[in-house]
Amino acid sequence: MQCPLLYRFRVIDKLPEKPSEAATRGTLVHAVLERLFDDPAVERTAPRARSMVPGQWDRLLESRPELGELFAEDEGGERLTRWLGEAEGLVERWFSLEDPTRLEPAERELFVETELESGLRLRGVIDRVDVAPTGEVRIVDYKTGKAPRPEYSEGALFQMKFYALVIWRLKRVVPRRLQLVYLGSGDVLTYDPVEADLERVERKLLALWEAIREATETGDWRPRPTKLCGWCDHQAVCPEFGGTPPVYPLTVPPRQGAEPLPDGGPPAASEPPAAPDPLPAAGPVASAGPAQGV
Repeated sequence: MQCPLLYRFRVIDKLPEKPSEAATRGTLVHAVLERLFDDPAVERTAPRARSMVPGQWDRLLESRPELGELFAEDEGGERLTRWLGEAEGLVERWFSLEDPTRLEPAERELFVETELESGLRLRGVIDRVDVAPTGEVRIVDYKTGKAPRPEYSEGALFQMKFYALVIWRLKRVVPRRLQLVYLGSGDVLTYDPVEADLERVERKLLALWEAIREATETGDWRPRPTKLCGWCDHQAVCPEFGGTPPVYPLTVPPRQGAEPLPDGGPPAASEPPAAPDPLPAAGPVASAGPAQGV
């Protein structure tokens, strides 16, 4: 959890966020790379992939019309043309990193979900799953940003280890390789996990969830300033920028020895709220998703 207060704004307060060009470009590129595998292997070429960008943008606009606001003031269309060109460039760079004519993914945009013995439910969407004839599994995730410096690679790999944990708990198979493909810088980051890695991830997730549970019950969500704060949509209500968060919408149980809260307040949540996800859950949920600006 990069910023506890941001988690609260998104999950508990459900404050709206404006679409960004960077995140939307990432969604567009992901869609092209997913759809490209619908074509026969010999037709999976860079020109073919580039030609798919405008059509996939149209499809994205149909499903999410609000994205049109990104270019509402672009009367001449120059900014949109440049933006689409950048997406095409990212798609083309992928061909220097992987050869889609030699790949036949077992799954694309795979939704996975499992429940741990603790009752914590894990869910996420994996960009691509490759399975070798020998049965070895490779999990692949596309990033349209640049690869992190080596000292920050562990943070980048956590999402992949999360996916590996879910696959392990579901299939009882530890993925042979985790692979991050950075289209922004043309780098490929790989990691070969072992069971001990995934056990550590599970312990870390349980500790994180306990921290979320405690913060939910106490209402104590504190900001954690980083360089990403400059791109945050919630600066106006963040104390780090002189703002005041909205009134906490959940009931905070009185501390021992404190005066009880008066009746008529908002009902207390029976469980910590789930991470943003359209699917309902019967228990606490931890979701993996793309980081900001991917």
